Amino acid sequence: MSHKVPFKREMIFEYGEPRELAPSIRRIVANNPGPFTYSGTNTYLIGRDEIAVIDPGPDDSDHLDAILNAASGGTISKIIATHTHMDHTAGMDRLKEATGADTYGAVAGASARGGTATSPSDGDFIDRNFKPDIALGEGDLIETDEWSLKTLHTPGHAPDHICLDVQEQNILITGDHVMAWNTSVIAPPEGNMNAYMASLEKLLDHEHEMYLPGHGGTIPAPRRIVRSYLVHRKWREAAIMDAIRNGHSTIINIREKVYNGIDAAYANAATLSVFAHIERLYASGHISCEQPFSSDASFYPTETEERES
Repeated sequence: MSHKVPFKREMIFEYGEPRELAPSIRRIVANNPGPFTYSGTNTYLIGRDEIAVIDPGPDDSDHLDAILNAASGGTISKIIATHTHMDHTAGMDRLKEATGADTYGAVAGASARGGTATSPSDGDFIDRNFKPDIALGEGDLIETDEWSLKTLHTPGHAPDHICLDVQEQNILITGDHVMAWNTSVIAPPEGNMNAYMASLEKLLDHEHEMYLPGHGGTIPAPRRIVRSYLVHRKWREAAIMDAIRNGHSTIINIREKVYNGIDAAYANAATLSVFAHIERLYASGHISCEQPFSSDASFYPTETEERES
């Protein structure tokens, strides 16, 4: 028995063409589709006169031209990153050069692994060298006479991840934290399942009417999808714990049991997801291992877990 997530995979768009999703909020989809980007990275333009560009996307000349054309008649004064995976920020430098706009984003800190090398999740590590003109933290406000955005720090998918609350419209721009088409990849060492679950719970304290994610279409019933994702992750964790109780001791063995029949394109991400749950179960004292904790260790239930089960 598994938990069925109500994914919404429909999306109306044309590459390079801005689509108005709400008053003064437009989306342009970058032409970088893939297993982890779906149709491509969503770039959002907020405002008509003084414009913020959220997640400028890949370093692609056509996408840059589409952003600049959509902003004609106004001024791009702010470029904001929900997080610094390269499919969201590789185009930031060229957009800043073209517009002179200030850059905004959270800073993960020197201890976070980073760089532009390909990660095991088939994406990119966060850019540890990212130095925005204006660093953002929890509750910071970015505003003009037209609009205001308030930041929510939502680590989990990435340690520097933020969501942006469009306050005038009760809309949340969620980056890769919550998407309609699929759940987010939580890939250690940067991805952290405890942080991700806490960040999902945090969203339930807010009554947004709609989410605008970093990939895929809009989410019109956001609290429902957040609750569903929480249930899904808890079900997945229970399945992993059950596999360990039944003698599946390595991460690969557990993945093969829990993600039986998964498409090869997603197998590596599934392995990392299992490891993220293993980290959480280990930290909470439900499992242990005989060798130093690592992705190569063999795991077994603790005595406390065996008594409780």
